[in-house]
Amino acid sequence: MVTVGGVRAAPPEELETSALIAVLADDWGLNVEAVDYAAVGGGSYHWLVKDLEGRRSFVTADDLDQKPWLGKTRESAFDGLRGAFDTAVALRDSGVGFVVAPIPTSRGEAVRRIGPRHSIALFPFVDGDAGTYGRYETAERTALLTMLAELHEATPVAAAVARRIDLALPGRDKLETALQQLNQTWSGGPLSEPARRTLAPHAFYVAELLALLDRLSVEVVQRSTNWVITHGEPHAGNVMRTGETYVLVDWDTVALAPRERDLWMFVDQTSEEATIYTAATGQQLDEVAMNFFRLTWDLADIAAFTDLLRSPHDHSEDTEKAHEALTYYVTTRDRWAPLA
Repeated sequence: MVTVGGVRAAPPEELETSALIAVLADDWGLNVEAVDYAAVGGGSYHWLVKDLEGRRSFVTADDLDQKPWLGKTRESAFDGLRGAFDTAVALRDSGVGFVVAPIPTSRGEAVRRIGPRHSIALFPFVDGDAGTYGRYETAERTALLTMLAELHEATPVAAAVARRIDLALPGRDKLETALQQLNQTWSGGPLSEPARRTLAPHAFYVAELLALLDRLSVEVVQRSTNWVITHGEPHAGNVMRTGETYVLVDWDTVALAPRERDLWMFVDQTSEEATIYTAATGQQLDEVAMNFFRLTWDLADIAAFTDLLRSPHDHSEDTEKAHEALTYYVTTRDRWAPLA
């Protein structure tokens, strides 16, 4: 869910290019001619790869310590990521053509470990243009609405392998610990103390939002019974235009959930898009669920950025952006004033 903080400016020091090339050769049979780091996307690390025959691929590495929605440990996070990518493969193989799913290894694995902390997956190269997070062009809105309606209707295809989301806030335990330790020095890294000073004046506000999330969660459980396969993060940055068609990338958040998980970001309850979606699926959107997932997004980012800045880290472009994002979220009180 970490998006406001921007892209991963540089690859992790633990992942050497030589190790990456070796894994691609051993597990995917890829004879690499060139590999270049691509600073795109905020949640994973990416490389563009060209083989000896000139074919291009897209490699993704994930930090298993930064996937709280998939698991609290590296092992459980990897299991969750494997389930998500297996779900994407099942959707693609069933004919849901806009799903950009991983290319399996020679052993049929959608993702594999590379070192104790990271995983790696290989994707087909998509020759197209990605949208911009936070902005939807008219054509993108229409295409995305069509894709999500098709995805939700494809629930029977992947329901057997998909995980079911937990309505609990990812990383909540670490966020609550941070709120309890605002009177102590944070010594994880150079931006730990600036993060503490940023969060401290807004601690009561964040606690109020956590209480609001709990109330909304109870209502969602009572009201949302028809769960579907959802992408989880269908923002414009994950929508790519390829010629006259569109595809959806970044499937590590795919899961069974209320359909509003995919729609709160760009559909208002009374908008034309809501009417179109209802006409396509026969399903009305629930305002409580829309608010719940909107608030979950904000609090999950607050939790993720706080944890990152409390943990051991260096002063880098990535950590600076994380601090900027944390500041943004805790100072936008008007966003939730009507409900809180």
